Amino acid sequence: MTRTAVTRVLVIGGGIAGTATALGLHKAGFDVTVFESHPDSAEDIGAFLTLASNGMRALAQLDATDAVTAVGFPLTSLRLLDHQGTEAAHAPLGEAADPALRYRCLRRGELNAALQGETARRGIPLRHGARLESVTDGPDGVTARFADGTSATGDLLVGADGLNSTVRRLITPGVRPGYAGQRVYYGYTAAAPVAGPDGTITMVRGSEAAFGYAVSPAGEAYWFARVGGDPLPAGASGGPSAALRGQLLPLLRKDATPAADLVEAAGDGITVTNATELPLGATWRSGRVLLIGDAAHAASPATGQGASMALEDAVVLAKALRDLPDPLGAFAAYERHRRPRAEHNITVSGGISRGTHAPSRPAPGTAAGPAGGAARPTAPDEDLIRQLAWDTALPADPPAAD
Repeated sequence: MTRTAVTRVLVIGGGIAGTATALGLHKAGFDVTVFESHPDSAEDIGAFLTLASNGMRALAQLDATDAVTAVGFPLTSLRLLDHQGTEAAHAPLGEAADPALRYRCLRRGELNAALQGETARRGIPLRHGARLESVTDGPDGVTARFADGTSATGDLLVGADGLNSTVRRLITPGVRPGYAGQRVYYGYTAAAPVAGPDGTITMVRGSEAAFGYAVSPAGEAYWFARVGGDPLPAGASGGPSAALRGQLLPLLRKDATPAADLVEAAGDGITVTNATELPLGATWRSGRVLLIGDAAHAASPATGQGASMALEDAVVLAKALRDLPDPLGAFAAYERHRRPRAEHNITVSGGISRGTHAPSRPAPGTAAGPAGGAARPTAPDEDLIRQLAWDTALPADPPAAD
């Protein structure tokens, strides 16, 4: 393609999806600038996540593996315990044989900082404190206006601003995330009172809560609990850690598993959030504006695929714009490739959260992540590998939906 069709891309959102998109577009030869509303990289630093093998594969295509493997720790196997604490299964996790593709457990803020640091290293502008107020899409470009009175104009605008996306509100004001049936608690226990095999994430099928934990090389347990019931009220934080601990312990003590001991010994960093999701079929694009990541297809965290899906988005979008001469046609091709996979994840993850889907089948080619149920190990998805491979053209047609 000629680079005259598109030269400058504005990315709204400096989180995982936004920075990864910037890395991909920069690698493809575009002039890209990232605008982030938060004043620094510490958004959501209290929560943790895992990057699955598919997400690590996408990172490798962006040449960002080293930046991310410098933080967190690898996970190479998944263990399942029943409510009596009996081990029901223990199997390799993802593509454990390849160090670059192993699952990785890390704090969300660490991942944000690592990717933002990589954008800075490559000379990609990232402006903090830029809160978007409006978008004007015209025949010759798209203009973003910010709360501080400044504006920026580009050929395209990518909305990578997360679950509560301002870009999505501006182009599709009626589309909002809904409650997916569970609250998710996250916490850390500095000196884990229980040990587990190195590099293992343990999932517990509790009678009242789904629980999972992984112990870092330093002995700190990263854990989560998924609990059904009414959602937190809008704007509620869930209260101090002592109150959250008090909500969890009566549920976890009904079982003979390590969960209650881990929560009881946790520090003050316990947080809770509603599991939410966007509706299937929501609009992803309008003219020169495209939504990606959670802004387009947020899912319940039950499959643990949110961050990995965003990284896949970044690679596929960069390849589509690189390989197709018409940018709006590239947006359409991107959506054809990504929507079936992303919406499959919404469906499966929401089913797990609501208890209407067995927690054993996440998105094709993946295994469940830190907030998921147990998943059987799966072989690498060959269609996905071809789709992500940087040195090959984006396939003309996406694989058939699973």
